Amino acid sequence: MTIEHHDLHHEFPEMQAQIRNLKMNDRHFARLFDEYHDLDREVRKIEELVEAASDERLEELKMRRVHLKDELYDMLKNH
Repeated sequence: MTIEHHDLHHEFPEMQAQIRNLKMNDRHFARLFDEYHDLDREVRKIEELVEAASDERLEELKMRRVHLKDELYDMLKNH
């Protein structure tokens, strides 16, 4: 099974400059960015069978990741 990369640099390659700028200059964005990437790593570990989790837990993590990505995208769009 191929695990997709969902980090923001893969998700929004056209927004590299905005991502870098906001990470350096917006504490709220930086905190959400870190939280998003922590969630993404946790999801990948579960999907790669490195860590065990119920299907419900995996779906919960994925939904939180989607919500964070949406919030981060809105911030990037409006920057």
